[in-house]
Amino acid sequence: MSTVTDKIKIICADKNISVKELAEGSGLTAEQVNRICESEKIPSLSSLIKISRALGVRLGTFLDDSEQIGPVVNRGEDKQQMVTFTSHQTNSNSHMDFTSLAASKAGRNMEPFLINIQTDNGNEARSSHEGEEFLFVLEGSIKVNYGNESYILKQGDSIYYDSIVDHLVTSIDENGAKILAVVYSPA
Repeated sequence: MSTVTDKIKIICADKNISVKELAEGSGLTAEQVNRICESEKIPSLSSLIKISRALGVRLGTFLDDSEQIGPVVNRGEDKQQMVTFTSHQTNSNSHMDFTSLAASKAGRNMEPFLINIQTDNGNEARSSHEGEEFLFVLEGSIKVNYGNESYILKQGDSIYYDSIVDHLVTSIDENGAKILAVVYSPA
């Protein structure tokens, strides 16, 4: 099991929350919750946010390393661990690889990530979750499908949106794209 799924199971056990109750509280199906709990892969970011809300914990609870109270500094020359979440509706890998920039920051309310986005294979599903997202394109170009609108962003462009609206971020460059993303999810 991944440390994320281990943490989900531990918190559920500590709070005496069943799979059915977690599914009801998160808006996921019992089948999705079972698949998440039995997988060695990390669930989608959207699913993880919904689970954290249902369990009454911060999203960072699942992503934290050893926590620091003061500032967290990441040096460019230090290799950061990359995380690949599974896609929203399946157990296959997502088209995005995430590097957390604050995994060791205690009590944080925002989740900053560097995200490498592979070219869209057409199989990705939109997601929605309570909170807000800010994206800044570092390399390449991306397409943000947001509700009924689509936005093309190039290097240096940014977008800020309420993540409760269905959204999907994909690369439109054959070599992929790299973005800075900051996700806020209320506890």
